[in-house]
Amino acid sequence: MDLTATTAELAGAAAEVARLLPTRVLDPVLAGLRLKAGMDVEVAGSDQEHGVRLSVNATVHTEGEVLVPGKPLAATLQALDDPQVRLKVEGQRLAIRTPTSRFAIPLLDLAHHPGVPALPKLQGHVDAATLRTIAAVAGAASKDDALPIFTGIRIQSDAHRLHFMATDRYRMAYATLPWEQHGQLDLLVPAKAIVEAARQATNQVALHANEDRIGLAWGNNSISTALLAAPFPDDRARRLLEAVIDSTVLVDADALARAVRRATPYGGPHQAVTIQVEDSEIRVKGSDPQQGESEEFVKATVEGDRLTKTFQSRYLADALKAFAGRRIELKIQDGLRSTVLTSPPGEDGVELTYLVVPMRSVA
Repeated sequence: MDLTATTAELAGAAAEVARLLPTRVLDPVLAGLRLKAGMDVEVAGSDQEHGVRLSVNATVHTEGEVLVPGKPLAATLQALDDPQVRLKVEGQRLAIRTPTSRFAIPLLDLAHHPGVPALPKLQGHVDAATLRTIAAVAGAASKDDALPIFTGIRIQSDAHRLHFMATDRYRMAYATLPWEQHGQLDLLVPAKAIVEAARQATNQVALHANEDRIGLAWGNNSISTALLAAPFPDDRARRLLEAVIDSTVLVDADALARAVRRATPYGGPHQAVTIQVEDSEIRVKGSDPQQGESEEFVKATVEGDRLTKTFQSRYLADALKAFAGRRIELKIQDGLRSTVLTSPPGEDGVELTYLVVPMRSVA
């Protein structure tokens, strides 16, 4: 194998694939990057759970395919200043050459690599820009691997829309967006993997899925991952969206987010921030006997009861971040029932709803 490519493009692809591969494995082959030179160069990797293929334009002098340690290759390429780089197999090593330097990485045994899993059946198409909404939903998924079903995003579909839902039991996010359906979906997808795939995808994205895997493909690129086993959250979680509202507040999400951020240092050990609904504004408060207190007013349009709610600030901040740049409705329920954050659908047809569970009173 012998090829020349733009350093930045090749370094970017190698870094993205290497980042999705495990760093601690018994078999170093699973942490390897597969480079395949043909019309261009394909950078691929798989640890049997995830599979990644990214294509980079290259001038191929000699076609071929090799497997090399992923992290060293990515780190070397990222450190180069030269605009072009040449990769050439020299014996049992892959040489990385520029006009003034040479590096050599030992080859791994390609025959022992499990290969990159093929994409499952095509289920539909979705616009890449709207698909990135899934990152906002993923913010409500748990980061605790001890409860894997809560680390996932449930994806369902009907004829015209995709539905995403995630919860860590203290908050829940739900979004729908338009798509072109070929098949019916009801999947529980690892949040981290699908967000990474959506972040990289461009233009029109083909969504592939079966009972075991989900994959996203665009151009000559694809990312796939194994599904989680249990179908959670179920329809009981969806019914939380059917809230009985006691107070509705229309407010700028960014202004409220800034006030919450400034109140957080005064929230004490529980990082408790209180939202108090007034006649035409929201009072955002933080108070702790040792750290002091804060109070800030944010203009708002209020209908219904004047309620007071206390939240753990990071949950509320994550929810507001999902609505950056938009005006939102806070639909507040009395007692310890969830507060619902929502906003009108944008021009892209995306609808997003976030539920945050309030805290009990803290001393």
